[in-house]
Amino acid sequence: MRYLVTGGAGFIGSNTVDELVRRGHDVAVLDDMSSGKAANLENVKPKIKLFQDSITNLETLREACRGVGCLLHLAAQTSVPRSVKDPIETNRINVEGTLNVLVAARDAKVKRVVIASSCAVYGKTSVLPIPESTPLAPISPYGLSKQVGEAYGRVFQELYGLEFVALRLFNVFGPRQDPGSAYSGVLSLFNAALLAGTQPTVYGDGEQSRDFVYVQNVVEAILLAAEAKAAAGLAFNIGTGCRYTLNQTLAQLEKIAGRPVRAKYAAPREGDIRDSQAHIGLAQEVLAYHPRFGFEEGLKRTWEWFSSSQNAPSRT
Repeated sequence: MRYLVTGGAGFIGSNTVDELVRRGHDVAVLDDMSSGKAANLENVKPKIKLFQDSITNLETLREACRGVGCLLHLAAQTSVPRSVKDPIETNRINVEGTLNVLVAARDAKVKRVVIASSCAVYGKTSVLPIPESTPLAPISPYGLSKQVGEAYGRVFQELYGLEFVALRLFNVFGPRQDPGSAYSGVLSLFNAALLAGTQPTVYGDGEQSRDFVYVQNVVEAILLAAEAKAAAGLAFNIGTGCRYTLNQTLAQLEKIAGRPVRAKYAAPREGDIRDSQAHIGLAQEVLAYHPRFGFEEGLKRTWEWFSSSQNAPSRT
């Protein structure tokens, strides 16, 4: 079966493409390189077909969807702060772009679309861990855009028979996560600061907690969602079922790296959620998803990747 991966040169996307190629699948990638990197695909470049364009271009999507059996939609504007600053851009990419993906998939008779959604669809909730039955109440344009993308997916399944699965990703981290942006994932920024000997910034008191999930766990969940027959029409939390505060995370990194960490604390950011933890029972039951890499193991592997010479942040 041929796979199309939107955002396939990005952090999660390129790790997913690597695994698809390793398993012997026919793979196409669509990425405009706005946040993805050609270098992320260097090892698989001869084995994939690359479309360098945006999901906002419907015609390119139509071309890329030809012969595709399953579409993994990972392209997105992924930053909560950026969505607060520019909700129009977030809507254009995450809502209009996702609609383009679904239209192109429908017209090409793609069997299934797996969409990367987010735990941001839940907003603030006092229920931890968070089950999928929790009412959706996003508090940022980013979270709202992901909710709308899920809703569109369900409509397309109901109206057109296009199978749809949503994965509500929690805080993903690991190799290839780019620390070179103010909107990067917190663990990539922590690793880069530690490597450079600078102070990592913590927004708030550091006692906010997250369900940090290593990228290879997420890749496995994506590929399980592509194949599980009973998954069509459902949304699944993808995390570990555990949570750690940012202060605990910095302490773990200090231990792994053998270097002191002295964070600087700043005001909390708009749109940020205080605590987040996934209930993963549904994914375990329907997808047979069981995260293989724990938090500490993931941190070790991430630090090793960041601290290797070819991956030093100064060269990204």
